[in-house]
Amino acid sequence: MPTTRPRLALFTLEALPNARAVRGFVADHASDIAFVGVSNAERPSTGGLIGQVRRHLARSGPAILPYLAVNFGLPDLLRPLAPLTQGFTGSSDTSEATPLAPLCRRLGIPTATIDDVNGSAMAETLRACEPDLIVSFHFDQIFSGETLALARLGGLNVHPSLLPRHRGPVPTIHAVAEGKGAFGVSVHRLVPKIDAGSLLAQEAVTLPPDVTATRAAMQLHERGRILLDGVLGQIAEEGRVSDGIRLPLEPYCGFPDKKMLRAMRSQGRKLTDSRDLSEALTLSAKASPVD
Repeated sequence: MPTTRPRLALFTLEALPNARAVRGFVADHASDIAFVGVSNAERPSTGGLIGQVRRHLARSGPAILPYLAVNFGLPDLLRPLAPLTQGFTGSSDTSEATPLAPLCRRLGIPTATIDDVNGSAMAETLRACEPDLIVSFHFDQIFSGETLALARLGGLNVHPSLLPRHRGPVPTIHAVAEGKGAFGVSVHRLVPKIDAGSLLAQEAVTLPPDVTATRAAMQLHERGRILLDGVLGQIAEEGRVSDGIRLPLEPYCGFPDKKMLRAMRSQGRKLTDSRDLSEALTLSAKASPVD
């Protein structure tokens, strides 16, 4: 029986943890993707760049700044230089080393910067491109029920934790802080509540004991890309998204506070290190992620 692959609307925030995984996913599924929405991390509703930095400093203190710089600041700052760095390294034709916007242009995929995923402009875009399925891959906005209903099959999310543990934006920080080796990745249905939809697939992943939160996120997103491929294949075969497994709702894990970061430092557990900095600096100059 022939399979029909679902038409996708992909939503993401391009940053170090997910960049190579998302770029590879887009290249592999270009014929299935109707639209790519990239979140504006500095959108006015979040207070812009200055407002966000102030909130992070108030909650986490200056110890969070290297993590933010390596994961978000440097990749964003250096992205315009990608054609130059790619020319030097000969990686211009490599999908994983090509920033998302030019990669999508090369593949003929429409893109837009998203300030409000639930706004009228986004609703109009989704109605026009008529996706079967919304896919969220490291996206930092919450979909409303009305927005999810604009895709025939609803939506999926890739989350780098063993849900229901570590719901929230930085699950690998909490996994590293706990020091129990509880790393993994989940694919779940999207609902209008953070990381609370039924579980469709999950994989526990063993990472080195000295892994940083940044490097853990990169590796888990790569595993998540493979897991997502399996879920999409099943949807293509069955013509529907399975009901999945309902999970208990465990506490939300937000950005760390100062006490948590002090405890991590005292135990030698790191948010980021020089290897992660090197990866951020070369994000658009090589294809292979850090091991």
